[in-house]
Amino acid sequence: MELTMTATPSAHDCPLLIGTILTQGVARAPGQEIVYADRARYSYRELEGRVHRLAGTLAALGVRPGHTVGVMDWDSHRYLECFFAIPMMGAVLHTINVRLSPEQVLYTINHARDDVLLVNREFLSMLAAVADQIENTNTRFVLLDDGDVSPLEGFDFEGEYESLLAAAPERYAFPELDENTRATTFYTTGTTGLPKGVFFSHRQLVLHTVAGRALERGTAQGELTTNDVYMPLTPMFHVHAWGVPYQATLKGVKQVYPGRYDPARLVRLFQEEGVTFSHCVPTIFQMIVGCEAARGVDFSGWKVTIGGAALPPSMCRKALEQGIDITAGYGMSETCPILTLALLPRDLVDADIDTQVAYRCRAGRPVPMVQLRVVDADMNDVPHDDKTPGEIVVRAPWLTQGYLHDAEHSEVLWAGGWLHTGDIGVMSADGWLRITDRIKDVIKTGGEWVSSVDLENLILQHPAVAECAVIGVPDEKWGERPLALVVARPDLAIEPDSIIELLQTHVDRGHIPRYGIPDRVAVVESLPRTSVGKLDKKLMRQTLAQE
Repeated sequence: MELTMTATPSAHDCPLLIGTILTQGVARAPGQEIVYADRARYSYRELEGRVHRLAGTLAALGVRPGHTVGVMDWDSHRYLECFFAIPMMGAVLHTINVRLSPEQVLYTINHARDDVLLVNREFLSMLAAVADQIENTNTRFVLLDDGDVSPLEGFDFEGEYESLLAAAPERYAFPELDENTRATTFYTTGTTGLPKGVFFSHRQLVLHTVAGRALERGTAQGELTTNDVYMPLTPMFHVHAWGVPYQATLKGVKQVYPGRYDPARLVRLFQEEGVTFSHCVPTIFQMIVGCEAARGVDFSGWKVTIGGAALPPSMCRKALEQGIDITAGYGMSETCPILTLALLPRDLVDADIDTQVAYRCRAGRPVPMVQLRVVDADMNDVPHDDKTPGEIVVRAPWLTQGYLHDAEHSEVLWAGGWLHTGDIGVMSADGWLRITDRIKDVIKTGGEWVSSVDLENLILQHPAVAECAVIGVPDEKWGERPLALVVARPDLAIEPDSIIELLQTHVDRGHIPRYGIPDRVAVVESLPRTSVGKLDKKLMRQTLAQE
């Protein structure tokens, strides 16, 4: 039997390209608003026009398919334009992490081999410190001035973004690309070694966009819908703001970009623009709802997806009590990032708060087209009993195929044909994933594995604890022992013994092993974090553990 399909000669084999996301969004909602703080407001139709003008501007600067354009900016309408124009040209968008050190920024610019840099004036001092070390001597610079057009000493700029766009042709002839053309590159912010470049194709980004919210549950709980107003609270340089700007554009929803993350400004935009959907790491969420400007603000109806770190049950409960529809998600830079979402099935949407917290704080269930396994050291699946831990390995059509210019680490990432996340988790019989730790952070003590995440969640129940991190420190007898680092709430004091007593109650109830009680609780002023807000436990082990 002949199973091979033969295309009709005149048929069009439609590739999956980022430009189709923009086209669909403009067709769906041409008059919908895109807002940049209090500085810009325009329609989807105008977004499309500006994307064409940006492409024409870059082409005039010599950008061709295969070239790389780096962007250093806060979350803005300009960044959204770059999300589309640069890949649609066949060039590569390099979203530069502006929270890295100047030396690390330089490393990523050189490693990505940027041909053009679009730079917000606020980052010029960082760039000036390393500009003479940029290896591509033909790199050209464009100023993202944010309204400031004063002269600049020491920089040879091709022009200012808005002026260049105003002078560019109204239309640009975007090429028909192979869907496997590389579209974006950015760098992981891991706590070991130099940043690693991950990259994604047009096809991968389109599939990620379609699958990210393609869940048929009969409820809109936790999901981005066409009626929502979207404001990202995850930087656009980090995994394309988790890919949600592409999803928002495809759906034609109102988008609000806040610029630099200032808590008072974020609260004001939330109120003035009617924001209903956001995503962020736990620290950013706490920064917003806990700031002075948030006092008395009604956050009810706000849908927030938490990722990048575990959603603490105490935070989840408080948010639900405020009427916030808070939900955990799971992914990583290498996975574009969405793998799972803790969206409630219809029968749990109206469940009691204890049940909802238990489900919402899990990593959730895989989104469509994600294959996810929890395996032992020999790549055998562990029992789905919500107790047996193993490493999470995944496959999906949008996972990075490797690290840029780094074959050795790419092979490690994909050992055995599955992408290794480096996370430890357990799976329930009904397919709900719960992350228990990073492989490098799990504490091996007294012959048992103790989850630092579980200990942190229990310690956060203490009324005086604002933040907590648990790390393993070397111990001659037990191999490792837990050390708890805690930050007190304002105007409250923490007695270390009260933390020990709290954990002892959970040992007595069988929630944690007796080896899980730390030998020492250290009260600190703050906890070190990575450039994207994650706890930097490597640095803690190197420094705080020795105090």
